[in-house]
Amino acid sequence: MPERAPLRIAFTNIPRRLWAGGYNYQRNLFEVLNRRSPGTVVPVLFAGTADDPEEIAVLAGIPGVEVVRSPVFDHSATGLARATDLARAIVFGLDAPAVAAFTASKIDMVFESARFFGWRLPFPAVAWFPDFQHRLLPHLFSRSAYWRRDLGFRVQIASGRHIMLSSATALGNLKKFYPGNSSGVSVVRFATEPPASLLATQPSEVIAHYGLPSRYFYLPNQFWRHKNHQIVVDALDLLKRRGLDVVVAASGSTQDFRESGLFEARMKEVKARGLEMNFRHLGMIPLDHVYALLRTSMALINPSECEGWSTTVEEAKSFGVPMILSDIDVHREQTEDGARYFGIRDPKSLADHMSRVAQTAGPAFVRNLLPNLEHRVEAFVADFIRLTRDVMASRRGQA
Repeated sequence: MPERAPLRIAFTNIPRRLWAGGYNYQRNLFEVLNRRSPGTVVPVLFAGTADDPEEIAVLAGIPGVEVVRSPVFDHSATGLARATDLARAIVFGLDAPAVAAFTASKIDMVFESARFFGWRLPFPAVAWFPDFQHRLLPHLFSRSAYWRRDLGFRVQIASGRHIMLSSATALGNLKKFYPGNSSGVSVVRFATEPPASLLATQPSEVIAHYGLPSRYFYLPNQFWRHKNHQIVVDALDLLKRRGLDVVVAASGSTQDFRESGLFEARMKEVKARGLEMNFRHLGMIPLDHVYALLRTSMALINPSECEGWSTTVEEAKSFGVPMILSDIDVHREQTEDGARYFGIRDPKSLADHMSRVAQTAGPAFVRNLLPNLEHRVEAFVADFIRLTRDVMASRRGQA
């Protein structure tokens, strides 16, 4: 039987500054595909001319990954794709410049993430819906941003895209908000397997670099309103009033294109409450520093109001880091009730959890990857490859 040729799948670059979780998702996907199923898939990454060269170099350095740089894939200042690209794809049925680039690179399939390439796209396509934040938290979107995102989802569904989701929670939301969807739908729960190169940095050096104490909580979320940093500030204030001084180290982008000035306002509040030593924001930090801080923290905190399948939670699971999470359905699903949970408007509950962890935690130590990670990663790779083959087979059946 002839050997199956590698499937060439087009991905568009997701800048880390715009969406760190999306960038990390694709980086991890490329790495685990190469490590667990080499030669099965060739990820072809289409990046804009202004995309960060260092970020692109990291992805290009993963064996099997090809990179194409073109102004066709440049981003707007406020989002992952330009409004003109979406309009062209809807009006003409085809994002012709992008399709020309795909054709030149002999693409077999397109992976759409936050960009629609048209209902006349001549390639099989998978549309990844990370979450349904605009439907669950509509007050965080301007009217135009809401309808642009919703229209994008609707045209992808109407165009017969196979929809990829990351959780059963998201599947329930899809059925609720977009009933009658006749396209294929797959739930592919991702698992992270960081390469050894990202775990080589000494955590003690990273902790010293940022001037952190040996015992701290870690909050690696971008500073967007739905990430709910406010409740952590409120909980720290409660703890300080109880006479308990703890430190939360936070990292991630401070830019939210939907609400400029949010980070500055929140940090001004931190100062006014006298919490500068308790809430330490480190900014955007290298990924090896993220892993170092995660592995030695007392616990990961994720207070988000909405997640598709949290990258930070998945990474904490990989190392067995204790977790204090907002009580949303996907967090329960992702951790199988194996964490501490608090209501997204309940700083007292969060403070109580932090107090118990801080008062019972032993000396700081560095955690290593857990043995059960291998099973989760293999399942993720198998599910993703099965999805791509099903989509290709379906397309051949329609031909």
